Amino acid sequence: MKHILTAALAFSSLLAAPLAAQEDLSVEELTRLFERQKEAFNEATTNGLGQSRGLKLVTVEDATAAQGSTTVTAQADPTPTDPNKPIAATPVVFGKLDPELQVNLRITFGFDSAALSDAEKPKLDKMCQVLRQSDINLVRVVGHTDTSGSAQYNERLSMLRAQEVARHLTESCGIAAERLQTIGMGERFPANPADSRADENRRVEFQALS
Repeated sequence: MKHILTAALAFSSLLAAPLAAQEDLSVEELTRLFERQKEAFNEATTNGLGQSRGLKLVTVEDATAAQGSTTVTAQADPTPTDPNKPIAATPVVFGKLDPELQVNLRITFGFDSAALSDAEKPKLDKMCQVLRQSDINLVRVVGHTDTSGSAQYNERLSMLRAQEVARHLTESCGIAAERLQTIGMGERFPANPADSRADENRRVEFQALS
């Protein structure tokens, strides 16, 4: 009974973990969060619900999305790092997760930059372990920005950030490209709504879709 109570308390503390501390979660704790995400997305796709599990599906008309590895896209595009490049409007359905279900390892980016610095790369080692050890089939990498600059510029920049993280996971960690999906949400969902230009809004988020 004591062991059950201890486990229950540990799991409840995981659910209450603030986003700022998620980079300190263990591989096992992150895997459990991803499993809960999978359950929510599965419920949403099978019976149209999901909100009871902490998921709300939002249709976003102008967000950019790409299936699979973005490494191929980057190689085929002669100017892949230019946020001023026009992008096609592609309606997508975005899974807006409750804070306790979000996986944000605080992979941060410099102002007006999509470059993944050497200091940020070790944070992705844990993600590599999760993907190697779990049965997660598809992970969405979601890029975000602050509100500096135009909405179109930020949408492109957020996509480039997601692509850069996906590229690192495929090239440095050996994660199969077909297990990754990238999407750029621009400035729509700030991590710090009270300060839309705060550093923490320049980030990527991970969602286990299946």
